[in-house]
Amino acid sequence: MKLFYQLHIPQTFTVLTLSMLVQGVSAQIIYNPNGKDKYTDFENDTLQLQQVEVSAQNGSRLKVKHLTSNTEIIGAQQLVRAACCNLGESFTTNPSVDVNYSDAATGARQIKLLGLSGTYVQMLTENIPNLRGASIPYSLGYVPGPWMQAIQVSKGASSVKNGYESTTGQINIEFLKPQGIDGVRGNLYYDTQQKFEANADASVHLTDELSTSLLVHYEDRQKDQDGNDDGFMDMPKQRQYNVMHRWAYVSPKFISQLSARVLYDKRESGQSLKHHNPASNMPFYSIDINTHRYEGQWKNAIILDPDHNASVALMLHGSIHDSKQSFGQRFYDVNQKNGYAQLMYETDITERHNLSVGASLNHDYYKENYKLYGWLESIYATDKETTSGLYAQYTYKHDDLFTFMAGARFDYSDVYGSFFTPRVHIKYAPNEVFTVRASVGKGYRKPHALAENTFIFATGYNIWNIEDYKQEEAWNYGLSTGFDIPIGEKNLELNAEYYYTDFKNQLIMNVNPKAGKVMFENLQGQSFSHTLQIDATYPLFEGLSATAAFRFNDVRCTYDDELRWKPLTSRYKGLLTLSYKTPLELWQFDVTGQLIGPSALYDDTRSPSYGLLNAQLTREFRYFSIYVGGENLTGYKMKNPILYADDPFSTHFDATQVWGPTEGAMGYIGIRFKFEKL
Repeated sequence: MKLFYQLHIPQTFTVLTLSMLVQGVSAQIIYNPNGKDKYTDFENDTLQLQQVEVSAQNGSRLKVKHLTSNTEIIGAQQLVRAACCNLGESFTTNPSVDVNYSDAATGARQIKLLGLSGTYVQMLTENIPNLRGASIPYSLGYVPGPWMQAIQVSKGASSVKNGYESTTGQINIEFLKPQGIDGVRGNLYYDTQQKFEANADASVHLTDELSTSLLVHYEDRQKDQDGNDDGFMDMPKQRQYNVMHRWAYVSPKFISQLSARVLYDKRESGQSLKHHNPASNMPFYSIDINTHRYEGQWKNAIILDPDHNASVALMLHGSIHDSKQSFGQRFYDVNQKNGYAQLMYETDITERHNLSVGASLNHDYYKENYKLYGWLESIYATDKETTSGLYAQYTYKHDDLFTFMAGARFDYSDVYGSFFTPRVHIKYAPNEVFTVRASVGKGYRKPHALAENTFIFATGYNIWNIEDYKQEEAWNYGLSTGFDIPIGEKNLELNAEYYYTDFKNQLIMNVNPKAGKVMFENLQGQSFSHTLQIDATYPLFEGLSATAAFRFNDVRCTYDDELRWKPLTSRYKGLLTLSYKTPLELWQFDVTGQLIGPSALYDDTRSPSYGLLNAQLTREFRYFSIYVGGENLTGYKMKNPILYADDPFSTHFDATQVWGPTEGAMGYIGIRFKFEKL
């Protein structure tokens, strides 16, 4: 089903990036201030419009063809094709992003892009760096799915506007906007693991310019489940409270957005009480994680010259992340405080030439306290870094044929000194059928061994930690091609891409199970990632769309002077998704199948390949929809996800070698509702 909207705005008006992606509909926005058509620039924060034409197709995964970078948008249509309880479950039908459990005890998920850990993906919330450092291990569970309006995934070297930390790409989360549709929306969810979730958001337009919204989230799972009888809970008991309050003021000359957020997350896991005998003298292995997180964000933009898209913007963000964790006899507390500010100016010098310049300031403060009960293994440390930077980015556009974008940053860290970040993007589209993109750029980051890898506490290994971490540094090179091939009255979308990431400096987690230790050390030798992906999307007939993809990973790193496969990284992944809507769009059927290739384990053995199958059925009504579905319907799971579970206090205990599902089939049911106009 195709939709077409035409909006006539009498005066120049400014809208925020992605704000036209209402309900995840794939949108193409054209504005015509000077008699010539241009496309929306999702790489900029603002866009000036006089007459707007929005053509939308009821798609879900949108490849943004006119962007210079290799970018796709996951809209609400794709997010509702699965349970999508949080950000970690939002990539089920996406071929580019992998999400796996980091261990078999805490329920924490980790993201991988281009075959590398999520620490090398820059996470943004509405184009501001966020979810960094101490929040990384559990951050995918901190963003409720119903709160998200869209997710923007950019691969490879990204724009220098958002900093220097992006190595393999950026993931930008767009939350529901206060200036969106008035009303109340909600979601209730329950599954066979006895997990319950409730979400609600409400927006009110107080005036034509001023609006506000409240977003709330609650989840609870208290079941003590041990399906494989290894004595450990398969999934942690969990309870989370999450609240966000937003304000937006939007006028033709000035935009301001203010938001505040509070989160509390509690996880309890470890040995199952069902298998523990209190009369025995054996110690009880328990895991307890309590996290409080507070965030504030303020974005302001002033439109200086609408005819040249000239604007100045100030963005501010602050967060406090406090987590107290215990794993058996290991105790770890971390407190991270972060402050970020960015001032930017952007203008179209001419129709073909765009310039963006800006300055940023980032401050991180960490306080860590780690102790192994009864042993000398302990760490108490404070760490801080302040980094100031300047950037400039120039873009040349020759209609839709050719685009060249070059950016550079100069940053100064009070820990590492000064460093330079260059990035270049080229796009060439000789016709409507074929597009090719190339990119090259550098990325840097300050690693935090324990704060970013707390899953390693779910082992009995002795932890050897160094203090002189080098700044991580890597080059990323990318080449992608896209084909939009007419076949009959429909188009086949075919994409092929290759990315190479080469580390110059990297913090390595070297696990030696035989010696019972894990060593954090600076890279001595090579570390790289080759990723090749091919995917195709085609509407087989009216209402039915199919996407097929295959990705090959070659990820290696030097451990103990030997170049080896990166542990727990699958060699390949195949994906097939089918989505069908009935002619009246009352019913929707979604099926996703995955084939996951083998991974190297810590002892250089290989895991087997396996398949996954997910499905969901949705029935739409006027004010609500009901959905039922299942995950891992083949029932495949690891037999022993926790090694030496019968001796958790030994140096051989390991709950981190998770290469596949730790649970069997799971079913769920939910209801989504919406009532517009409060």
